[in-house]
Amino acid sequence: MDQKITPDIVCMMADCVINYLDFRKDKTLEFTGKDIWDFDYFNNIIKTAFSKPDVKEESAKHEYDKIIQQPLKMLSYAKVLKCEKWGNTNNFKVNNYEILEYISLKELNSYKFLAIYLKKVLTDSALISYFEKFKNENTPNEFAILKEVFENFIKKYTKIKKDYEPKRIFTKVLNTFAANNNIHGTEKGRYSDKKIVFSDLLYNKVNWRDIGKDKQQTRQMHELEQSEKMLQREAINKYYIEKSIRIIKRMHKKSELCDKYAVGDATQVHHIFMKSEFPSIASYLENLILLTPTQHLSKAHPKNNTTKVDTDYQLLCLLAKSNTIRLHLYSTKSEQRKYSKDDFVFVINTGLNVSIDNSISFDDLTNFLIEKYRCAD
Repeated sequence: MDQKITPDIVCMMADCVINYLDFRKDKTLEFTGKDIWDFDYFNNIIKTAFSKPDVKEESAKHEYDKIIQQPLKMLSYAKVLKCEKWGNTNNFKVNNYEILEYISLKELNSYKFLAIYLKKVLTDSALISYFEKFKNENTPNEFAILKEVFENFIKKYTKIKKDYEPKRIFTKVLNTFAANNNIHGTEKGRYSDKKIVFSDLLYNKVNWRDIGKDKQQTRQMHELEQSEKMLQREAINKYYIEKSIRIIKRMHKKSELCDKYAVGDATQVHHIFMKSEFPSIASYLENLILLTPTQHLSKAHPKNNTTKVDTDYQLLCLLAKSNTIRLHLYSTKSEQRKYSKDDFVFVINTGLNVSIDNSISFDDLTNFLIEKYRCAD
């Protein structure tokens, strides 16, 4: 664990590795941090979604080295990757592609993985009892005790001797544990005023306390800053959507909707509920379906008008997607699943403005959708 081990960075790095291997057309290929560094896909993400300078800028070299190496080393300790050192170079190879792909799908998956990984590390290090005690007695006094125990452990059993490094690592470990257990953690080295939540763990988080205009800022400076933040958020959303589209194309080789228009190569990924109207679910895999060009541009969007959707065909897309997800969940091990029924229900609830319970069966969901669209007609 270290400064750059956050759910969004780990997710992004896993995504870069998956795409690098896909680009090289070899899942078993060995690679180095420099290979990822030189990969245009990484450069584009880091510049747009993370608002960082171009990787070729010399001043950014040290920062990018940490962003690449720290997550890759962590994944090798977790046995998701293999790592061999040749001289001063770490050479990596994928050891568990399914888990790496799971981490790459979304930040929430990365967070779940980190929570499991850290619990394993803390258990093997005989530190878990101290963290459990802090969970049960979530007070500033117990925080101080835990912090001291952790820092002493790091100095005694690792090569780290500097005072600031154990503190930095402690923050990443404790706050992941705290978010996973809905308790207070640490902020700026002290016991946090509030309970730690998932968004607090993100490297690329929006600090809502900074949204208001600083008294020393001019109106023009404030508006420029907010405009830049908005552009970054748009870049992040675009990256998530494009990543999800690539995942759908990797998962499916033919149209998910079998009708008379499902002829030829399925090359189009369609938003069942349009991203312009429903940005909150635009990157959900459960809202994306692979279609043929004819299905997409003649049926889903009548007369190639991508600002409109045919509601009859939208129903067919939802039913087809429901079947895709059902088959995927029934035939895939839990750690390899890319779809979620809960997320599909959330997509439907958002797109149709309804309140379906997650416990609904797929059969009842099918009946609900048919009835809902029939009544709408």
